[in-house]
Amino acid sequence: MAELIVALDLPGERRALELVDRLGDGVDFYKVGLELFTREGPSVLRELHTRGCRVFLDLKLHDIPNTVASAAVAARELEVELLTVHAAGGARMMEAAREALEGSATRLLGVTVLTSLSAGELAASWGRSGLRPEDEVVRLAVQARECGVDGVVAAPSEVGPLRARLGPGALLVTPGIRLSGEATHDQARVATPGSAVRSGADFLVVGRSITEADDPLRALARIRAEMNAEMNEEKEGE
Repeated sequence: MAELIVALDLPGERRALELVDRLGDGVDFYKVGLELFTREGPSVLRELHTRGCRVFLDLKLHDIPNTVASAAVAARELEVELLTVHAAGGARMMEAAREALEGSATRLLGVTVLTSLSAGELAASWGRSGLRPEDEVVRLAVQARECGVDGVVAAPSEVGPLRARLGPGALLVTPGIRLSGEATHDQARVATPGSAVRSGADFLVVGRSITEADDPLRALARIRAEMNAEMNEEKEGE
């Protein structure tokens, strides 16, 4: 069953917690990323825990293995459920992070290719022509799983190939979720909630569709309805 994570990509703790309180029991899992964590630090995570929320700390760690391991220990102590590292950081870095989390409830995710990158931008960044983002996603995801990483973050369109390659045990988390007709903003590879569920994602990360909505509760209801409709169709087809 796919679950929903709301991304608190907001400029401060006050606004973030106002949204959390407004959504109430409708959401119990939130993502805290670079902007909010850099401004507020661990206090916002503690406030979320106080409200009974689960936390996805999306810092996309990418540094030497020892530094990443130390950061992973800090995240473990903050009792986050999900933590991200860049898969491009290499095997030793990912293994160091995994070892730092052993015995804890924190699961490690590898970030493969950012959903904001188009094929042309990826080729320019990595200095290789003819790159297809989906191929690089699979390559990095396979390496991450070989290092013991629990799963990966990838665009919804890449979930099908990843599930086929990585098997049912891999945790697949998909950002870039937009309701039909919404602007894609800086995301190059997006999908609707229903198509993401259909592709086999475990978690859907939704940000601006809710955080920038005139009525966040109504937006949340639309997303839940689309997710539930798809999951009900899957049950009927079993």
